[in-house]
Amino acid sequence: MLRLVAATALIAVLAGGAARADEAAETASLQALVEALALPELVEVMREEGLVYGEGLEDELFPGRGGARWEAAVDRIYDGGRIEAEMRAALDRRLGAAEIAPLVAFFTSPRGARIVALELSARKAMLDPEIDRASRERLEEMQADGDPKLDLVGRFIAVNGLIEANVAGALNANYAFYTGLVDGRAFDYPVTEDQILDDVRRQAPEIREDTRTWLFSYLTMAYAPLDAATMEAYIGLSESRPGRDLNDALFEGVEAVFEDISHELGLAAARFIAGQDL
Repeated sequence: MLRLVAATALIAVLAGGAARADEAAETASLQALVEALALPELVEVMREEGLVYGEGLEDELFPGRGGARWEAAVDRIYDGGRIEAEMRAALDRRLGAAEIAPLVAFFTSPRGARIVALELSARKAMLDPEIDRASRERLEEMQADGDPKLDLVGRFIAVNGLIEANVAGALNANYAFYTGLVDGRAFDYPVTEDQILDDVRRQAPEIREDTRTWLFSYLTMAYAPLDAATMEAYIGLSESRPGRDLNDALFEGVEAVFEDISHELGLAAARFIAGQDL
């Protein structure tokens, strides 16, 4: 009996060591994927997009009354570390080592690394209103000319469900923002949840059209240097199980953190709308 207990204890120790080794390996593989996707750099662009969005909120809701205090609030709310942590957590929940390996292999290959670099540089460029406008004008020209690159970009968008996922995320974020306004007492009259839902639903067609236009403008600019074979390979990865899970994980992480961010923005905006001090 004592031998059995001793043996069991030894197995437990060895299993614990193996578990720690496996955990370390999984952490290393997740970090490799994060680096291959240039996730910290992407989060920084997303943060910059949020700061620009915050400026627009002030112009729309309480023009000239936000100033440095509103800028500081928006800067605090769009915490890059928080955004990255949520996206990492979603990747960790969704992806196992067997799925991460082919993703890292693809995105660290010369072809994959180029895709990541092009996506990142194009998204940074779209922060400039002039470039954004030029990309939309270029899209109209491509549509008029029947450019075959549009078919490849359209397939990539469809395979990844980018339009519907982005629309759903935007609607959820808008709902969270409105509830933040209500919770922060921005209105001097009662606002029901049904009223918020009705207002958000009415925005859906406009959001869908703007999302579609932005996606095609952004991705046609990003993928302009890529040949058809590279695009086909990227679409193939998106159709695979690892590719689908990666896409789901990224949207899951972004949606979770941006719902919280949107609610906090609503709370902060409510104070300015109501004339309160932050």
